[in-house]
Amino acid sequence: MDANPALSGPRIFHGWLVVAAAFAVMLMGFGSAYTFSAFVEPLQAEFAASRGSVSLVFSLAGFLYFGIGVASGPLADRFGSRPMAVAGMVLVAAGLALASAARSLTEVYAAYGLGVGLGVGFSYVPVLGAVQRWFARRRGFASGLAVSGIGVGTLAMPPLASFLIGELGWRGAYLAIGGLVAVVGIGAALAIESDPDARGLGPDGDPVRPDAQAAQPGWESPGGASIRDAVLSRPFIGLYLACLLSSFGVFVPFAHLVPYALDHGIPQGSAVVVLGMIGIGSTAGRFLLGGLADRMGRRASLLAMFAGMALALGAWAGSTGFWPLAAFALAFGAFYGGWVALLPALVADQFGGRNIAGIIGILYTSVAIGTLVGPSAAGFAYDAGGSYALPILAGALANVAAAGVLWGTSRSATAGSARDRTGR
Repeated sequence: MDANPALSGPRIFHGWLVVAAAFAVMLMGFGSAYTFSAFVEPLQAEFAASRGSVSLVFSLAGFLYFGIGVASGPLADRFGSRPMAVAGMVLVAAGLALASAARSLTEVYAAYGLGVGLGVGFSYVPVLGAVQRWFARRRGFASGLAVSGIGVGTLAMPPLASFLIGELGWRGAYLAIGGLVAVVGIGAALAIESDPDARGLGPDGDPVRPDAQAAQPGWESPGGASIRDAVLSRPFIGLYLACLLSSFGVFVPFAHLVPYALDHGIPQGSAVVVLGMIGIGSTAGRFLLGGLADRMGRRASLLAMFAGMALALGAWAGSTGFWPLAAFALAFGAFYGGWVALLPALVADQFGGRNIAGIIGILYTSVAIGTLVGPSAAGFAYDAGGSYALPILAGALANVAAAGVLWGTSRSATAGSARDRTGR
């Protein structure tokens, strides 16, 4: 006699389909955002603008797509991730289409900065939160797969943008990318589901049976810390500060690597390929390091990511040729990808699943501040001194400081746990 399908579950766990949809949403959203480096020179030429003022377009968008998670996360916890993701993809598509018709740099700020910024912000944290609820034992690996969409977007979308700029001009390129987001991004967003409960499943596809829940390995209750308790805890404060420091340098390459390469005599096509190398490294980092951290410990692995990004940024400061820059981009991308993959899983480990999207959204306000300051400050530093050396080295040192903060917080938490066990 066949097993009860409600208990045996589907052949393919539906959580992996949610991961695939999250992958596509992030590919479209972040891929569109990270095409910006290919548009820097066309926008400078079109509006006779400085590099710093053009870079502010990317910084504004980055500030919004990380900062708006403080609102989109709790909204997703309450109303579901799907409507937030759909709204986000609509905004990205509309923002790109409106940017194609901009008559001034201010209108680019409004269309691209607000449209892409709010759109990615409305979709990113909600789909991340959804993925966390579908997995427990394989949470790090599932998160890595989902956010690898960002890496693939960084690999594929800038070369596509460069090609479209050559064929259609920058305005036509923005319009074409907006159309792609409308078709692929909105379609993927419609496949997002907030949690496995509606399908009678627990995390990782385990059947939900009241008499067996406590015995299921890796099963965790839908409870967890309140948002207030989480954000006032020492682990959260340490993680917030570490991410804030790191973000001052992390997003500088996404806005300035192509202009940096062009300044050093590398042709436009090769410069965009260098940026795409971040996507290759990032994809590998998200696939490999997320699963590795499930076995080695996510907090220790995150510490390694900060240290690795610091070393990579330091190497960038001395790189001028195509191959050294490509090597930097691959290494930096791998550590960056691991960082992005580990953060949501680490938050879920620490604070549970009940308010996961809201807690992640608050954490990402730290990244929002760093993204607003870092790329724009690097552009203005270049305008003032004709060199990127100072902002690149400052970004490397900021990641060293981030690693120090996380290490100190981890030691303090370990010592506190030891005192609790011994009663001293």
